[in-house]
Formats: sequence, C-alpha cells, structure tokens
Amino acid sequence: MKKRHSLRLTHEVWQVLAGGVLLGAGILSEHLGAPAPAVLAVYLVALAVSGCTVWLDALRGILRRDLLDEKFLMTVASVGAFIIGSYAEGVAVMLFFLAGEYFEHQAVARSRKSIRGLMDLCPDRAIRLSGEIEEEIDADDLSAGDRIVIRPGDRVPADCTVLDGTALIDVASLTGEPLPVEASPGSSLSSGTVCQNGRLIARVDRPAETSAAARVLSLVEDANEAKSRQENFITRFSRVYTPSVVLAAVLLGVGVPLILLWSGHAPGWTDWLHRALTFLVVSCPCALVISVPLSFFGGIGGAASEGILFKGGNRMNALSRVKTVCCDKTGTLTEGKFEVREVTPAAGIDRDHLVAVAASAERNSTHPIAAAIRALAPDAPSPASVEERAGRGIVADVDGRRVLAGSKKLLLEEGVLVPDDAVGSVFVAEDGKWIGCFTVGDAIRPESRDTVERLRKLGVKRVGMLTGDAPENAKPVAEALSLDFARASLLPDDKYQAVGDLIAEKNGAVLYVGDGINDAPVIALADIGVAMGGVGSDAAIEAADLVVMSDKLDRLPKAIRIARRTVAIARQNIVFALAVKLAILVLSATGINSSMWLAVFADVGVAVLAILNAMRALRVKKL
Repeated sequence: MKKRHSLRLTHEVWQVLAGGVLLGAGILSEHLGAPAPAVLAVYLVALAVSGCTVWLDALRGILRRDLLDEKFLMTVASVGAFIIGSYAEGVAVMLFFLAGEYFEHQAVARSRKSIRGLMDLCPDRAIRLSGEIEEEIDADDLSAGDRIVIRPGDRVPADCTVLDGTALIDVASLTGEPLPVEASPGSSLSSGTVCQNGRLIARVDRPAETSAAARVLSLVEDANEAKSRQENFITRFSRVYTPSVVLAAVLLGVGVPLILLWSGHAPGWTDWLHRALTFLVVSCPCALVISVPLSFFGGIGGAASEGILFKGGNRMNALSRVKTVCCDKTGTLTEGKFEVREVTPAAGIDRDHLVAVAASAERNSTHPIAAAIRALAPDAPSPASVEERAGRGIVADVDGRRVLAGSKKLLLEEGVLVPDDAVGSVFVAEDGKWIGCFTVGDAIRPESRDTVERLRKLGVKRVGMLTGDAPENAKPVAEALSLDFARASLLPDDKYQAVGDLIAEKNGAVLYVGDGINDAPVIALADIGVAMGGVGSDAAIEAADLVVMSDKLDRLPKAIRIARRTVAIARQNIVFALAVKLAILVLSATGINSSMWLAVFADVGVAVLAILNAMRALRVKKL
C-alpha cells in the first residue's frame, strides 16, 4: 500500500514538471513570434499532459452525477480559458491545481504516518508453547489460555499474564510513556508492547482480535468517521456554495452580455467570459474541503502517537469547551492499590475472627478493597454463596452465618445497628450484629495534584470528585488536591444524576473521567467521557469519547491542549480561505481583477497555505 502511494506522488510530480516545461515552451514560442498554430499546439500538449488525470476524474464524477466537484470546475475553467484564447492561463490552472493535489497528498501521508505506526502494534506471528515444544503460529490463532514465549525484542502478540521470567517492557507505542515498566510473574501485559530484555512465558488472557492493540486500531479507524462541527459545516456549506457560484459564473459570463445586448450595448462576450472563468477558478472550495478535515485528521493522529485516542473530530470540539471536570477517585485520582491501615473490632469481638469472617466473605470479589482485606487472611475459605449489592457491598454465607461486608449504608438497610462514632471503609456484620470495620487507604497518584493545577490554568472552572467510597476516605483526597467539590457514597445511579445536574447547569461542557465498569453509564452521559485505558474496563472504553491508553491522569491537560489547537487551526483555515476568496470573487466579478493568475492563487495558493497550516496539528510533542 505504501509503495503504491509513493508511485502516485511521483506520477504527479512528473506531470507538473512536464506540464511546466511545455508551458514555458509555449510562452517562449509565443514571445519569439512563432506561428499561431504552432503556439496553440504546444499549449494544447501542455494542457493534455497536465490535465489528463483531472479530466478523467471529472468524467468519473459526471458518471457518478457529482457534477460540481473541484475537478469538474477546474476542467471547465481550463478549457474555457483556451476557448477565449488565454492559453497560458488555462495550462497554469491545471498545473497549480496538480501542485495543490500533491501538497494535499503529502500532508495526508504525514498525518497517516503517525497512525501507520499503530499498525505495527499487532505482530503477525507468535510463539506458542505446547508442553515444552515451541511452535511459531499466526497471532490470530491464539486462544485464551494458550501459553506463549516472549523473547527480547518481541512485540507482545496478545493481552496476557506473565507466568515465568522477568523483563523490562517498552509501553511507549501503546501509552506514549517513555519509561519501560518491569514485568514479573503475575504482571499483565498488553498486546503491542515490546519486551526489551529477558525471556517471558505468559498465559493469553484474550484473543488478538479483542486485545488492547486491536482496540487502539479500531478506535483510531472509527475516529476518522466521526466528523467535527467544522467538517459538517464545510459539507453543508459546499452543497449550497458550489452550485451557487457556478450559477453566478453562468450569469456573469452569459447573462450579463445578453442583458447588455438586449439594452443595445456591445455585449463584450470575451471580457465577461473571462470574468466568469476567473470567478469559477476562485470559487473552487479546495482550501476548505481539504484543509479542515486534514486539521482534525492530523490532530487525531498526533494525539494517538501520545497514547491519547479521540473517537472523532466532534469529540475534539466538545473537549475544547470543557469547563467542569469530574473524576472518579479509585484508580483515577488515586493509585487504586489499597492496603488495610486499621482493623477495628467491635467490643467483645476477637480481631482474628473479624479478619477471618471478612476475608471469607470477600474471597471471590474483584474489588481492589476486597483484595486488601483478603491479604490479611489469604487462606480464608470461600463462602457458600455470595450476593453482590451494587455500590453497597456483599451479602455472603460463611459457614452458615449471614455476613454483610460493605458500606455502613448496607448494614443500616439490613437493620444492623452501627455505632454513630464507628469510622471505617468496610463495615462487617455477622447474623445481624455489627462485629467491626476496616479502614482501607489508597495513595493519591503522584501526578494528580499537578493535573488539577494544570486544568485550572487551562481555564477549567471546576474540578471535582464523584466516588462511591465512604466520606471519610474521600475527604482527605479532596482536601489534598484542593478540589472544588467532592461527593462520596454515590451509587452508579447517583453519579449519573450528579453529572446530569452539572450538564443541566449549562456552564460549559462537562467531562467525566473513570475506569470501572460502573463508570460506563456516566462516561456515556457526560459531554466528554474519558476512560483510563491502561486500567479501564472494556465497558468504560466502549462508552468513552476519549481513551487515555496509559493510566496517567496528566495526559488529560495535554488532550485538552491538542483539542483546542486543532479546533483553532480548523477555524483559522475557514476564516482565511473564505476571506481571501470573497475578496477576489468581488474583484473578479467587478472586473477590477482580470488576471486568472490571481484567481489561481486564490484557489490553489490558499489551499496550499491552509494545508501547511493544517499540518501543524500533527506537532503535539511540546504541547
């Protein structure tokens, strides 16, 4: 595919060079006084060489009933210029148009380059371990549960868990993080990352088509289908603008001379046809239809190279207007790695008994707080049955006893009396009686404070936290980060309502950041939903408008800066192109400008400048 694109560009370059030489020969022969038929022949060959591909594309457009695209307009303008004797200008129209096409292809190629690197995320081959025998197979043939060998320099073929060995893993291609991470038995590896040293044996967690790398590619591909407000504006604008200017050109070139002829004046057909053709060249909307989508394409590609995945240009528009940021606590503002800091048994309850009962009840829970409690009694038996209460905790059968483990709200709902002064993260009751609680701590992420400050510098008015955790755990985090608001003990429905209320205030766009499956509805509701892709659930990533492939919150301010600059570049191109075209359209229609060279600049020149401006959206490293 890459080779074919390269050949196409070479063909265009040769077309421009050959057409340019022939144009120069025509101008020279005309200046030296060569016979008119010979001069015309040279110009005709120059037009044929430079315009043949454009004519073919225009013909295909006619067959598709798309009569008013830019190639049709250029064909009419160049042929019309020859009809009125402006040979050099007719050839120049085609040459400059081809030059503009070349710059467009170059810009698109550069934009694609940042995304094309993502295609290398998914290796074609993998080494599967069958017993002690290593066999090389297609990565697509891997199944969950397969054991694979990852050697130094290998790209991880599927999401997997390390069973044996240690190594440094380069995650930059997936998350944008420059520093490698250490992998050891129990570590989870994402497909697309690279083993720098050491030999690993790992168990495949999911097949290649549903892996992290596959999701990245899918998100980037889908992103280019979702148009921004500016792109939709250009689409709607072109449907009205192009037919209007073609009609205006016809009226200018034919209608005005007929009116003059009817009124008894000399019609001046050649002059008015020249004005109409100049008007037609100026009116071609190349700068708009090329540069605006290219701006968003470049922004999406540049962001993807930094591990920030936008699901379309429309998401960039919304993110550029964010004024309120809401964050989940666990795994977003905090590290999500819990440890029990205090065990508080009720009066008359043995500490070891409290720990054993709670660890058994939490035995099969996937919640990180449950893992911290289980760590105190790793050999505790599994409960006979478990019922999970969303956002509240669990009800379990432990050795025939009904055990409640969760929030104070859960125990109160079940009629358990809990002392008013009891403080903890997890409250435990056994057969209707409170037996104690656990205080579990979660460290604040090192980058959280800096992220909050940077968001405020970007003009975000409110940064807050919405969490299902207990108030006594949420309050220290909110105070340490100087958040504008913090609400705790929220069920998924409560979070949904809280974000809905913020959106209803209409004080700018509302952004929500989360990582868990319970965050998926809120992420989908927010004006911009952000999933922390490195640790996020599939449901959260699917619902999100923006995915941060690392679990680093400091990518969020950068995403906002990328979005704002991309939108600004698109707006600059719209204003610049329309202003220049409008000015020269007026000059051409009134006869003040009779030069088609200036018209060519208003079309191709403006398009090239707009494309070069759009390419700035690719440069995101220093934002």
